[in-house]
Amino acid sequence: MKRRIFLALTGATALAPALPAFAGSGARAEELVNTVVNDINEVIASGRSENAMIADFERIFARYSDTSYIAAYAMGADGRRATAAQKRAFSDAFQGYMARKYGRRFREFIGGRLEVRNVRKVKNWYEVETTAFLRGEAPFAVTFHVSDRSGRDLFFNMFIEGINLLLTERTEIGALIDRNGGDIDAMINDLKRIS
Repeated sequence: MKRRIFLALTGATALAPALPAFAGSGARAEELVNTVVNDINEVIASGRSENAMIADFERIFARYSDTSYIAAYAMGADGRRATAAQKRAFSDAFQGYMARKYGRRFREFIGGRLEVRNVRKVKNWYEVETTAFLRGEAPFAVTFHVSDRSGRDLFFNMFIEGINLLLTERTEIGALIDRNGGDIDAMINDLKRIS
């Protein structure tokens, strides 16, 4: 569980409906990973309240990940029948949901670090392979996918030891839609309330 949460805390991104464009370069993809990890570490070490850290995490998620791409993937096939307004509302609600759900676990990662091992071009993006070191845990692999399809380098997917966290979130969002009888507006309202 700690490893899944670490994945979410460091960007929580996923595959989206269309393939992304190339990231500007492998060096820029690596720089993005290092920057987001440094920003997260600053928040973790800040000593701020949990609510303040959650707000900081949401800003980090919004700044470094392709949130519209991620939200579209998380909504899945139901996104095809959603209106543009519902898609925007879902994207905003999903961003807050991710921050609340995983941001509460920030303090567990004090003293942790991520080290870049390799950067390589894969299809239409760059894959940044890292090793995560957390207190009391064996080191484990975290892989970031970075593209510039939005006009700047952003995360669009992450894997931890081969597990894609957002696929899990897509399943959870699908289940939430089902619990609401397929009503997208009701699902969005529920998502805003989930901690």
